[in-house]
Amino acid sequence: MAENTDNRSTDVTDRLQRPVRDLRISVIDACNFRCRYCMPADKFPYHYNFLNSKERLTFEEITRIARQFVAIGVIKIRLTGGEPLLRKDLPELIASLLQIDGLKDLNLTTNGYLLAKHAEALKIAGLDRINVSLDSLDDEVFGEMAGRDAKVERILHGLDVATDVGFDKIKVNMVVQRGVNDDGVLDMVEHFRNTGHILRFIEYMDVGNLNDWKKSQVLPYEELIDNIAARYPIEAEAPNYTGEVARRYRLQDGSLELGFISSVSKPFCRDCHRARLSAEGKLYTCLFASEGHDLRALLREGGTDDELNGAIRDIWGAREDRYSEMRAELRADETAQPKVEMYHIGG
Repeated sequence: MAENTDNRSTDVTDRLQRPVRDLRISVIDACNFRCRYCMPADKFPYHYNFLNSKERLTFEEITRIARQFVAIGVIKIRLTGGEPLLRKDLPELIASLLQIDGLKDLNLTTNGYLLAKHAEALKIAGLDRINVSLDSLDDEVFGEMAGRDAKVERILHGLDVATDVGFDKIKVNMVVQRGVNDDGVLDMVEHFRNTGHILRFIEYMDVGNLNDWKKSQVLPYEELIDNIAARYPIEAEAPNYTGEVARRYRLQDGSLELGFISSVSKPFCRDCHRARLSAEGKLYTCLFASEGHDLRALLREGGTDDELNGAIRDIWGAREDRYSEMRAELRADETAQPKVEMYHIGG
């Protein structure tokens, strides 16, 4: 399984001395949902022209790029979309990435709609973990947020199948919008108690440019904690590692671990060590970035691995993003370039 790691160094840091540890790879920009906070249906109809196969990175190109990221410090890779399970033959990519020496964790985020069909193949390929997005247990609210007539039961069945084939501690992610689905938070807590899954609440963020974000629809971390604690006694848990995005809690009876990802009310930019690779091979250094750096062109013009390694080092070394800490100032800047849409680079 050994790969060439001659260039391996864990001291590559950006201008704020943040290392790169986590690479998010969007394997496809298309999605079978139209979530209101990511890809609203009125902006992205179902006949929308997403990237074609020639425009997307091949599995070989993805693996080449990933190998050089691991060489400069990445230890975790997450496969995203769009909806990654729409990418044909995805287990082949998983098997290829797992051959990279030094990679410690390979996981995937999915909306769960196709999970029951693919869970066993993902496990056989060697995938370590799965995150599943689920914003409500109520079919009507779920359909409103997902932008399609999809039943919650299908997602829950996918979770059951994934558990049956050997995935444990699946992270279930709920984006919480005040006045939309916040009244279902306690139902989610009750449902996922004693399942072995981890329930995580994500603040509604101003990702991209098309979701009509309003701060008034953000349910802040402290308020969410108080709402849960009023029914279920909870206690804080230590982070699993330095720079972990989610603040960890658990119910005192031990029946459920909770996580809170609060980019708006509790920015975590100073510990952010994530890079993002879009499906067509652009490297973004922030979820809220405006421009990406074209690595596909370098590959397809015959660039060597050393040249690719050097380009990634230079891009990360110049990084100084901290959007969430400067949100008010940057949103008020009328000259700012539009941000990349979240579906394009994953969450």
